[in-house]
Amino acid sequence: MEVIILAGGLGTRLQGVIGASPKCMAPVNGQPFLAYLLDYVDKQGATRVILSLGYKHKMVIDWLEDQELYFELDYVVEDEPLGTGGGILAAMEQAETDYVAVVNGDTMFRVNLKEQMKFHIASESATTLALKEMHKFDRYGIVETDNKGIIRAFKEKQAVESGLINGGVYIIDRERFLARNLPDKFSFEKDYLEKFVGEKKFYGYKNDGYFIDIGIPDDYAKAQEDFKSFKL
Repeated sequence: MEVIILAGGLGTRLQGVIGASPKCMAPVNGQPFLAYLLDYVDKQGATRVILSLGYKHKMVIDWLEDQELYFELDYVVEDEPLGTGGGILAAMEQAETDYVAVVNGDTMFRVNLKEQMKFHIASESATTLALKEMHKFDRYGIVETDNKGIIRAFKEKQAVESGLINGGVYIIDRERFLARNLPDKFSFEKDYLEKFVGEKKFYGYKNDGYFIDIGIPDDYAKAQEDFKSFKL
């Protein structure tokens, strides 16, 4: 299993807490957030991880060189910000397997990647999103699916009682993704998912695993307590 980790984020909203560090290096109980992501994908069976790096990439690479990892590790570095889509594309061009998992470097969604992969292959999906049911929120957009899991629409952020959100874990058909001839710089959400959703080739994989997005200080603080149970 190949896994791409999008780890090039600046972490603007966290700078008052973590300073000028890349968001994936935000410390959680003495370890970078990235350490927990690498542990997660390792336990999910990753055999190769490709890091998509950008902002202060040398800090990440220097840390990685001191780590003992149990999978092959490669990385691509953005010379300029390429957006979430450009970051995935640059890493996807280095991938070798038919189906590649992608996870966000500032989100922990503890999905069973092997089960999501099985669902993806059985559905003949172009891209499969792990979806998390949330309640009483306005921070995320909503993903609408039919009873087969086909994604019908992406709705803008709004205050809702409950709904499914994009949890930031994807399985992507590499060949079909690369065949799009996408630009070097683009938004994965706006210029790929929302643009092509009408083709009905994207599926949602609903999962109730642990989820947190450390992009805002409150949730970053919450991770300090939650992650005490995640043994590295």
